[in-house]
Amino acid sequence: MKRLQPLDAPPLESSPWGLAMRLLAALLLLWVPGSLCLSGPSTVSGAVGGSLSVQCRYKEEYKEFDKYWCRQPCLLIWHQAVETRGANVEVRSGRVSIVDRPEDLTFTVTLENLTAQDAGKYRCGVATILQEEGLLGFLPDPFFQVQVIVPPGPSSAAFTSCSWSS
Repeated sequence: MKRLQPLDAPPLESSPWGLAMRLLAALLLLWVPGSLCLSGPSTVSGAVGGSLSVQCRYKEEYKEFDKYWCRQPCLLIWHQAVETRGANVEVRSGRVSIVDRPEDLTFTVTLENLTAQDAGKYRCGVATILQEEGLLGFLPDPFFQVQVIVPPGPSSAAFTSCSWSS
């Protein structure tokens, strides 16, 4: 029986281990917020009693999917604050509303009658087929994080963006 020498071994890329490592690396890349090219403000603020709006941009490939806004951690369906149900239709849940404008590749979330308890981390996200197939929480939807600040003063926004080629 011949012993395998290091040069006789199959390359890592063609082994099951190598394939698994490449898949894991791709999934980790998808987990990084903003890596999927959704973009919008990284921080928004509004005064107690006031309102604020967040405009979230997405790529053309997400045009047909529902969009959502939720308070982190967003791992289970009951953490979602509000989700779109088609184009150009405002959906409201309490003091939060959302509307998808696919002609602009944007959706806008509005929080009204702000309270100090509204401060925190939220997600602008796209409900991909993974969510629709019941895999929510196992693989991430495309999203980016927004920090909501509710100080007693006037409102402001600090924007971040993601560029992609068409």
